[in-house]
Amino acid sequence: MALANAQSPVRTQLQQFATGLTRICDIVHAEDERLFAVLQAGSIRIVQSNGTVLPTPFLNISNRVNSTGNEQGLLGMVFDPDYATNGWFYVYYINGSGSGTSRVSRFTVTADPNVADPSSEEILYTLQQPYTNHNGGDMEFGPDGYLYVGFGDGGNAGDPDGYGQNMTSALGKMIRIDVHSGSPYTIPADNPFANSTDTLPEIWASGLRNPWRFGFDALTGDLWIGDVGQNAREEVDFWPAGDNSGPNFGWRCREGDLAYNTTGCEPASAYEEPISVHTTSGSQWCSVIGGRVYRGDAFWRLQGRYIYTDYCLGRFFSLQPDGSGDWVREEVQPSGSFGISCIAENSNKELFAGNSNNGILYKIVDVCSQPRPVIIAEGSTLTAPAGQGYTWLLNGTPVPGEVSQSITVAASGDYSVLVDFGPNCELLSGSVAVDITGLDDVNDSRINVHPVPANDELLIDGLEEGKARVSLIDLSGRVVFTNDTKRIEGQVALDIRDVANGNYVLRVMNEQGIELLRRSVVVQR
Repeated sequence: MALANAQSPVRTQLQQFATGLTRICDIVHAEDERLFAVLQAGSIRIVQSNGTVLPTPFLNISNRVNSTGNEQGLLGMVFDPDYATNGWFYVYYINGSGSGTSRVSRFTVTADPNVADPSSEEILYTLQQPYTNHNGGDMEFGPDGYLYVGFGDGGNAGDPDGYGQNMTSALGKMIRIDVHSGSPYTIPADNPFANSTDTLPEIWASGLRNPWRFGFDALTGDLWIGDVGQNAREEVDFWPAGDNSGPNFGWRCREGDLAYNTTGCEPASAYEEPISVHTTSGSQWCSVIGGRVYRGDAFWRLQGRYIYTDYCLGRFFSLQPDGSGDWVREEVQPSGSFGISCIAENSNKELFAGNSNNGILYKIVDVCSQPRPVIIAEGSTLTAPAGQGYTWLLNGTPVPGEVSQSITVAASGDYSVLVDFGPNCELLSGSVAVDITGLDDVNDSRINVHPVPANDELLIDGLEEGKARVSLIDLSGRVVFTNDTKRIEGQVALDIRDVANGNYVLRVMNEQGIELLRRSVVVQR
């Protein structure tokens, strides 16, 4: 039976990395070994590479931050692409009382790389909030060098003021601005509405309910958005790199893949469909937490997978293209914990997750972290890496009796091996093509095999005294005859009356496992 799905499925787990990060809501890096944890109350803390949290905040602007509401506060941060030279970084927070005002501000680091200057604030963009929820708050620099900022629809339930489709407001949108020119910024010339007279020119994408966490693929530049739903659907949206045509993701006309409030709306085909939706009713899903595409080096099986979760459910899923224009979704962590609020990467592109409920920063790892098994071929002997168990396969089918670390091949074909590295960690190697006709026989001029062709009996003369294992292997790699014997007067007589006519490989191994003989034989009656 073939073992096409023999290896263990991809499973992630959370390893505790740092603690004491109360109401953590974002994680960023500055192209070095540090992580910066954004805390909703208004401070940013530095986590060193060993998980130690520095006692002095990198920035503390809690006196300017309104964090009264569950979705208010200091919500996002990003470093300038040229941070090493200019020392700039950007934050998004809610300022003022009541529903407050969203602020996108730029700050500068001091001469101490672990301390920023709170008096260096330059306010770049403000947006009055009509309610206390759905503030978005994430911000990222795209591969084009422009700053992208996500705003929710302004709050309350069901977007009662219709901001998602109101193209004169940044609410329910993602804006794109050039913060490296102008005062305080300029509109990129290729923004989809840069020259429009009836649409806010900063708008890059619309129809978003609450794009709480989004991110760009570090390799391809594609954009992934986790957009929090209303009561029926949580969705993940995707948009390819370099396409500035102004995607409209549908809210409030659409909630995920469902119609929601279609008053004044276009047909469903006018809106971008999500690539993944999760039903909230009865599933414990409540707020999708957008993640990242894994591009690190530590876990080869995670490579190219978009990893995301949900705030309430806490179980992790992955998405990856299926090669035919669709997506494969897998649950990679079947059990989880309440409160995961953000997923991000460090400078090595390894993934981390923050839990706002318990203040813990976790590293996301593959349960099975062993490298992919690689077969070492030395002549006719194939050897697997060290493990706890082995299943050798020829053309995808197990080879009977071959469960050792090494195998001496006796038939042509594609060989692979399933290696057991321990609990939940069985991995299948790539295949090695073997042409048995290209391998030299193992011969000893003192050993004679007869008759040729063999019939009911096969005699082997000239062997030295001692125990030996004699096998006949057919061309599929199946052992059809084996005999453990003590040689008498240098001759072994094999009764092969039950062996069918055909071509075989005769192999003789001594008790130390050394191959004494391998040659082709024919059984013909």
